[in-house]
Amino acid sequence: MKFTLHIPDQINGDISKIDGKSLDSSELYIVLIFILYLIGVLFKKVFLPKIKGVIGEYSVARKLRRLNKNDYIVYNDIYLKNKGRSKQIDHLILSVYGIFVIETKNYKGWIFGNESSKYWTQTLYKNKYKIFNPVIQSWSHINFLKQISSEFTDLRYFPIVVFAGAGKLKKIKSSVPVIYKRKLLRTIRRNKEIHITHSQLKKIDHLIEQVIVEKKDFKKKHRKFVKRISKRDKKRSVPRYCPKCGGKLTLKSGKYGEFYGCSNFPECSYTKNK
Repeated sequence: MKFTLHIPDQINGDISKIDGKSLDSSELYIVLIFILYLIGVLFKKVFLPKIKGVIGEYSVARKLRRLNKNDYIVYNDIYLKNKGRSKQIDHLILSVYGIFVIETKNYKGWIFGNESSKYWTQTLYKNKYKIFNPVIQSWSHINFLKQISSEFTDLRYFPIVVFAGAGKLKKIKSSVPVIYKRKLLRTIRRNKEIHITHSQLKKIDHLIEQVIVEKKDFKKKHRKFVKRISKRDKKRSVPRYCPKCGGKLTLKSGKYGEFYGCSNFPECSYTKNK
């Protein structure tokens, strides 16, 4: 139904009309309050999470500026496209010590998680919410990057999950660092073994620059694609990637029946029951 709202210059016993029906000032006030309520709900559910995400990523980006620019090349919030696939990475650091892939989260409440679980739990005011396992997200980014820099066989990858908000990490079981923002630089700098030369670092940086996409329409398409994938993955009881090494989980048969195993076996022995 199409509504036409006629609001008088002064609302003192005057009336407004909605589709020819008269409204006195108290009824008009209720209508306006209801409209404001709907706007508030929309803002809280749609825009507020995006704003929080941007704030969290920005605070991490500021901290990463303190890294030595001679040894570290930092990218923030980048979109990559390679061989028909695309990825959005919160923070990517190329260095002579390896490649650091940082997944940033900005949540309140208590966060519980295990690297082998598909979902983690956010507890907020006695309510529980599911959040997708950020460790698995990091490994999916690394698998994508490995295809781009496949010629550098000695290159090492370091996934890191950073919680930049007011959330408290509780009972997190993960071999991948899941840390607060204040520990980020310390976690990066503790990797002091040099794996590539500065000339190799420049080559890798050039490869990354070639697959970076800046177009706004592409970013919009990527976000829609991620939403479709997320809906599809909700139907899966097992994650697509190994939380230990990032390899793909495939269905296998064993002595005691079928199970999911890592594609990098025997280097990685991770398994999960069907």
